[in-house]
Amino acid sequence: MAERADRDKPMNVESDALRYDDAKQVSVFTGKVVLTKGTMLIRGARLEVTQDNDGNQFGVVTAEPGKLAFFRQKRDTSAETPDEYMEGEAELIEYDGKIDTVKFSRRAILRRYIGAKLNDEITGQVIVYDNNTSVLTVDGGPASSGRVRAVLTPRVDDGKSGATAPGAPASTPAVPLRKSSTLGGAKK
Repeated sequence: MAERADRDKPMNVESDALRYDDAKQVSVFTGKVVLTKGTMLIRGARLEVTQDNDGNQFGVVTAEPGKLAFFRQKRDTSAETPDEYMEGEAELIEYDGKIDTVKFSRRAILRRYIGAKLNDEITGQVIVYDNNTSVLTVDGGPASSGRVRAVLTPRVDDGKSGATAPGAPASTPAVPLRKSSTLGGAKK
């Protein structure tokens, strides 16, 4: 589940330009957009944010042509497990604050990190991740153009603070998170 405290945090957005319509409660940010809301981070070329009468926020982020938009959020895990993050990229990312889902469309990639270690990676044309239930659905797209691909690390309870892969030594150094100087990260 996503970090529960994120829901009550203010949304902070940086961009090159903003068009705000108060009557419709629509904000359109363009140009190197960076959104933070608690542990949530979203980057893209264009972000449209709407808000309903109950205060629920909805966002649609679009990548620059040829690039991918980026999403990252900490999962709400128990004190016994290390930090867990969900990270995804796609040409289009849609966030629904009311039902707490994230939809990645076109060249979608979703990764789960435990600490700094990449645990799972899934690719497809459309990935929908439900933060409330930790359930995701993946569509590979038309049979002629794509298939779902997944690398899933088995969860093994080592009796300590988290899951490790079978046979992995406890002293294995963690793979550092990759840094990106571009808006959507390097093309895969």
